[in-house]
Amino acid sequence: MKPTLLLGFLALLLGSCTSSQLYNWSGYDDAVYSYTKTSDEKSLAELIKVYEKIIKHPGTSNRPAPGICADYGYLLLKKGEKEKGIALLKQEIAYYPESAVFVGRIIKRAEQ
Repeated sequence: MKPTLLLGFLALLLGSCTSSQLYNWSGYDDAVYSYTKTSDEKSLAELIKVYEKIIKHPGTSNRPAPGICADYGYLLLKKGEKEKGIALLKQEIAYYPESAVFVGRIIKRAEQ
């Protein structure tokens, strides 16, 4: 085998071993599980920290995973933080226009 061909093959092999996540899910699974299981103030505070971290550092896609802004916004609406909740719901639609029908209904109900 020619040395240049071997080097090219090795470069391709090593280059394909890097992993990059399209979306950042850091701590999401554990935080949602904990909140769902206990629904106490501590688990809620942890879930909110995870949402904020995911939104600030979304991963290689430069936007949070589908549903993150909507879920966080709805949670804030339930907490009584109407303005911030609606803003996050609108951000979900901006990131994912296909969510407009469903998320738009939530916004409409919240604004009444």
